[in-house]
Amino acid sequence: MNQRQLSVLLATLVGTSLVTGIVAADPPRPGTEGNGLTENESATLWSRDADNFVSQEEYRQRYGTDRTAIHQVANGTDISFTQPPATAATWTRNDFADLAAGGPDASVHPPHATLEDGVFVDDAHATIFAVHPSTRGHLESGETPLYIAPNGTMRGFVDYRVRVPDGSSSGNRTTAWSLTDHEIETVRLQKDGETIAEQDGSHSPALDYQIDEDGSATLTLQAEISVRLEKTTRIDLGNRTNVSTSYRTETYTVSDSIDVEIYDLSAYSYYAAYPNGDSGVAIFQSQPWQGYTLTEGDNRSVRGVWRFYTARDTNWDTLVRSNQTDSTSIESDAIPVYVHAYPSRIGPRAEPVRGGPEIIDTWGSDRPTPTGTIGENVHVEVVNETYTTTYGVAVRSNTVDRDALHVAGIVRGVNASITDPAGGSERHLRNSNLSVEVVEQNESQATLKIRLRDNETGSPIALEAGGRQYPISDSTRNGYITVADQRVETNESGVAVVTISEPGIYTAQYHPGTWLGHEPAYVSDTETIRWHPLGTIDGWFAFLLEIAWQLIPFFVMLYAGKRLLQMASPNDSIRQNR
Repeated sequence: MNQRQLSVLLATLVGTSLVTGIVAADPPRPGTEGNGLTENESATLWSRDADNFVSQEEYRQRYGTDRTAIHQVANGTDISFTQPPATAATWTRNDFADLAAGGPDASVHPPHATLEDGVFVDDAHATIFAVHPSTRGHLESGETPLYIAPNGTMRGFVDYRVRVPDGSSSGNRTTAWSLTDHEIETVRLQKDGETIAEQDGSHSPALDYQIDEDGSATLTLQAEISVRLEKTTRIDLGNRTNVSTSYRTETYTVSDSIDVEIYDLSAYSYYAAYPNGDSGVAIFQSQPWQGYTLTEGDNRSVRGVWRFYTARDTNWDTLVRSNQTDSTSIESDAIPVYVHAYPSRIGPRAEPVRGGPEIIDTWGSDRPTPTGTIGENVHVEVVNETYTTTYGVAVRSNTVDRDALHVAGIVRGVNASITDPAGGSERHLRNSNLSVEVVEQNESQATLKIRLRDNETGSPIALEAGGRQYPISDSTRNGYITVADQRVETNESGVAVVTISEPGIYTAQYHPGTWLGHEPAYVSDTETIRWHPLGTIDGWFAFLLEIAWQLIPFFVMLYAGKRLLQMASPNDSIRQNR
């Protein structure tokens, strides 16, 4: 705590603003408070800090020490991650130990706490500090669920103050009150009203839980506060005093709730074999998820649209200490940090970038950008337009180890069990055969006839355009052919017709839909054709005729020039005079 106070003091000296005598909340400077993290790790935590870059020289003059390279980067921007880091939970767990209650005469609480009063209990609260492992998902405006692991820990803060009645005196009767005992008897964690964890009372409880089902739930932190007061009555009878003692007790229950999504993955996998020996893998499930590996040791992997950053919960930047007469804002000695998941402009990626897996298909629901939910002072590459959630990703790779397939979620430590709906079957992709020919042409345009057939059986391949969230077992064949900047689909006979008007070399390419919903499934094929109007007799005739028309003005001008020269020639004039 002394180190943090020193950090705040230094920040104050360099211009940190003062509000009602309290230093405006800033996260501790990396390296001044470890909480189980290295300086590099703690530097990445604070995505909500003001990114006012300070040069290395100025930093050295200000603090008398140098920064690491990561600390320098984090000072000017925010650092994102490809997987949910453990740093948020580590920091929160260790910093939580610094929370201190106010004692019987004072209640300490965050500004957002719900305070309740009883008969003798005042300013009582039970406030959720953090739930870990967890990730706050930024899906779209108004939808930012907190995903929590099925097994985790909820930490909370409980405090109160005891109101001891004032004594009184009337005639020969004197009444006095004193506090004999006070405690937090029991702390419970409930899920939708059912107790799932319970322990002896504590001002800073840490409740381990295990939840065996997924879906939406409401978690409630509940604490029972008990106080016991002694009432002493003295009656002065002159030669003696009667003293009577009685006791008053109160048990008061306070609580705080949070809505969560129990994050428990169950991924579905499909496999395919390409004609050249490559393997296809497609994995999907209905929640945001991180990605999967294809080989042992994470040498080959693919991830979806989600990336991560860490940021503090600003509700705990300051605390309020209240007693019977007033309340005072104080700096919080404990700051919870959460992992946040957001859709990145970087998009789905396969690693290694060169020679690694090829992403052949992604699918999911389309959502508007969640930019407005990120908050101030967070600088990450969040998408700024509609994006696809990538609930499913299909790849093609020359190396796949099914036993090493590892599916990771957006909540740290939550991995998916893989379910194979096809019972371990593997689809064998076929080669397609694409052919293109010119069937009609003149001097201005040509008509191309494109045929798409099964290379093995010769059967026509009919295509139908359209996208699906879950391209599984669809009766239509999704795919298209591109040529001359046009996208076309073949009919039931496997034929498409395209008209071109510019001479040149044209390449037609078949883009098959994902093999997930197609049986049989095909790989791509290409065909190239050249067209020019001079390739026909009519084209040559039109070309020559066009040249002739273009040359007529030249011949007219040439003839007129020759006549003028003859008329102006001196020799002609001499001949006429003779």
